[in-house]
Amino acid sequence: MNDKAPTAPVSPAIAGLTCRCPRCGKGKLFQGFLTLRPRCEACGLDYAFADAGDGPAVFVILLGGFIVVFAALLVEFLYRPPYWLHAALWGPLILVVTLLPLRTLKSLLIALQFHHKAAEGRLERGDRL
Repeated sequence: MNDKAPTAPVSPAIAGLTCRCPRCGKGKLFQGFLTLRPRCEACGLDYAFADAGDGPAVFVILLGGFIVVFAALLVEFLYRPPYWLHAALWGPLILVVTLLPLRTLKSLLIALQFHHKAAEGRLERGDRL
């Protein structure tokens, strides 16, 4: 495994949207649906730094909620369908607009975290006032 960074930097947007390693852009980032690999299979980058937390879920919930609520209100005001039809329409749409972008958004946030060298905040105490 080569621990050196590539000569050409990888775009965090490209690496994130393709779910590839944020350093080399070649190795796969995930081993399951949302489970990260321990390290890149191509360049050896340790993915221990990656902690997207709840960020992807929050963004997906906000975006998906806007889409589904807007569509449900539009259909209700225009057509006034029965409630069972609302359940039949919006239940599957909720699954589609939340589960499909979740993996890509998690990958994108990890790539941006790597690109900007984001880390956990630390409080440094000193004699300064």
